[in-house]
Amino acid sequence: MDDPCLAEHVQRIATRISPGRLGLELTESGLMRNPEQTVRITRTLCDAGIGLAIDDFGTGYSSLSYLKRFAADTLKIDMSFVRDMLKSSHDHAIVETIIAMAQTLGMLTVAEGVESPEQAEALRSLGCTSVQGFHYGRPVDGATFAKRWL
Repeated sequence: MDDPCLAEHVQRIATRISPGRLGLELTESGLMRNPEQTVRITRTLCDAGIGLAIDDFGTGYSSLSYLKRFAADTLKIDMSFVRDMLKSSHDHAIVETIIAMAQTLGMLTVAEGVESPEQAEALRSLGCTSVQGFHYGRPVDGATFAKRWL
């Protein structure tokens, strides 16, 4: 979020994409470098119909007062919490709290780093909206992705 014209650049590049079909992931630490500028940029992007996810949530220095002002619609739960949530009551509590907070704020959640069906089920039971990780598939190049999913 170092570029004050980021919203305008994204809008110019995305002219051929219908609103709602584009989403950006912005890291929590990136958002907090210049919070007031971030508020303006995220609101502009949201008004343009561009989805915004706060990536690596819980690992940076975000302020809850800014979280409510950012126009993000998704919190991505960092894999460092997901990895041990079935073994560590502290990690489980952090994941559960992030999901509950997101739900209360009307936000979606994505858990990163899901590697087992047990993790996926635990996240589902906590109300996590989406999950991603090696349990569902390994990263692939663009051609393989297109052949498999498009």
